[in-house]
Amino acid sequence: MSATTVTAPLVKGQADARIGLRAHVRHTGALVHRNLLWIRRDPELMFDAVMMPIIFTLLFVYVFGGSIGQSLGGGQDQYVQYVVPGMMAMMSMNIAMAVGTGFNQDFQTGVMDRFRTLPIGQGSVLFAKIVVELMRLLIATTIMMIVGVLVGFDITNWLGLLATIGLTALFGTSIMWIFLVLGVVMKSAQSVQAMGFLVLMPLQFGSSIFAPTQSMPGWLQGFTDYNPLSSLADSARGLMVGGPVAHDVWVTVGWSVALTLVMAPIAIHKFRTKS
Repeated sequence: MSATTVTAPLVKGQADARIGLRAHVRHTGALVHRNLLWIRRDPELMFDAVMMPIIFTLLFVYVFGGSIGQSLGGGQDQYVQYVVPGMMAMMSMNIAMAVGTGFNQDFQTGVMDRFRTLPIGQGSVLFAKIVVELMRLLIATTIMMIVGVLVGFDITNWLGLLATIGLTALFGTSIMWIFLVLGVVMKSAQSVQAMGFLVLMPLQFGSSIFAPTQSMPGWLQGFTDYNPLSSLADSARGLMVGGPVAHDVWVTVGWSVALTLVMAPIAIHKFRTKS
């Protein structure tokens, strides 16, 4: 009687280990294409990336520009030069939140369960989400800069603008990993969005994005000093308008690298093991 050979099924970690870098890149590209086709079929998914930079730029310039501009030693024109670079930091956070809600919705519809049964690198699913959100971030930033120029922003350093876009993309990617974790562990997209706002609001308004921090209470200034959004906003101003940048740039890069190193493995592990 011949012996029967039983082969144990590969666990997901073992399957991933057999997929090479080239295959991971190919899988990521295919999933990016899939996500872009989804946006093409449902253009409303671009609503936040298109409308948010227009609304926020006009709102802050024309509502707060006169009063805050005077505290800066000028008027509305002075405030435009201050707030437009800072709002690039805000864009990175708001677009990052969308990746978490979209990721959670894919779980609710069963799409992610299907992906996890396919012979593809599990990390490719997450990397594809990040690539598409970076594209949306670039579109949002471009629209915001166009509106900024229309309301009086003067781009004096084009290389600084490009450097700011790169720095914003780096920081935005690190925040996306946090929201990918939330997208996996939270029960609904509404929960991800609610948690996102609880995190975003204190970080955005407790920073130097919209107003100088010198007039804030001492305890709040201590918070803004360690807030990575303040470092990103101050880096953007220094690069685009002029001023010291080295310290703030290195702080922003440090935060970005640290968050990515911590949160990316957690996000991939949670995605693989989600039941």
